Amino acid sequence: MRYKVAPPPRSLEFLERARGAIPLVPGDEADCCRAIQRETDVGDRETAQSYLVFLRALGLVAESERGYYRTGSDFEPEAAAEAFRRSVFGVDVLVDALASGPLDADDAFEVLRDEIPRWERERHTDWVTVWRERVEHLLEWAVTFGLAEKTAGEYVAVRA
Repeated sequence: MRYKVAPPPRSLEFLERARGAIPLVPGDEADCCRAIQRETDVGDRETAQSYLVFLRALGLVAESERGYYRTGSDFEPEAAAEAFRRSVFGVDVLVDALASGPLDADDAFEVLRDEIPRWERERHTDWVTVWRERVEHLLEWAVTFGLAEKTAGEYVAVRA
C-alpha cells in the first residue's frame, strides 16, 4: 500500500515524540490525534491526523479494527527511512530522479507530475498547488531521513 500523505516536515525527534504519544493498546483516531497534539506542538486535529497516517506509513504505528496503536519495535531512523521510500507515494521516483542530478522543487514536481493519479488531480480544485506543496514536503522529509541533501535551493541524492 502506498500512502499519499506528506505532512509538514519535522525532525526525527518529533516523529519519535509523536509515536510515543500513541498508546500500545488500540485507540480511536480522535484520541490518537489529541495525544499527538498534547505531546507535540501540533495545533490542529487535521495536521495531527496527517502525522498519524504518516507514522503508519513509516511502520511506527499500526491500525486494527479497534484503532491505532504504537508498534512494539523501537524507533529506528534507518528503518523509518526505508519505509518512507517504500510506502509513501512518489518518494522512490523523486529519490531516483535526484540520483541523476540536482533538482529544485519545481523540477521535482515535473518529474512526479505524470505519476499523480487522475482521481487525485480531480479531487482538488487547484491540484497543482496541492501537489507542488506535497512534493516540497517529500523532498524535505527525504533530507530529514538522510536520503537527500539540500544546497542552494536544490536537492541531490545522498550517495551511499
